[in-house]
Amino acid sequence: MNKTELIEQIATRSGVTKADAGRAVNAMLDSIVEAIANGDDVSLPGFGSFKASARAAREGKNPKTGEKLTIAATTVPKFSAGATFKAAVAKK
Repeated sequence: MNKTELIEQIATRSGVTKADAGRAVNAMLDSIVEAIANGDDVSLPGFGSFKASARAAREGKNPKTGEKLTIAATTVPKFSAGATFKAAVAKK
């Protein structure tokens, strides 16, 4: 399922227009990204939680030359699925 298909599903299930559903999806995604970028966690009970996680610097290798290089430390987004989500996927 891609974003367009998700918007169509939301519009159908909630009885709103695709345009309204699209604005809602975009607003939700933008809000999650903004919160995580600002260092906040986002928790959606039953679905999961989003948070920023520090990734330490590490040594890597250039795949073309085999030369060793240092990969800088960075912050990455993490998602952890909630119990209800995990249970629904496990049933399939």
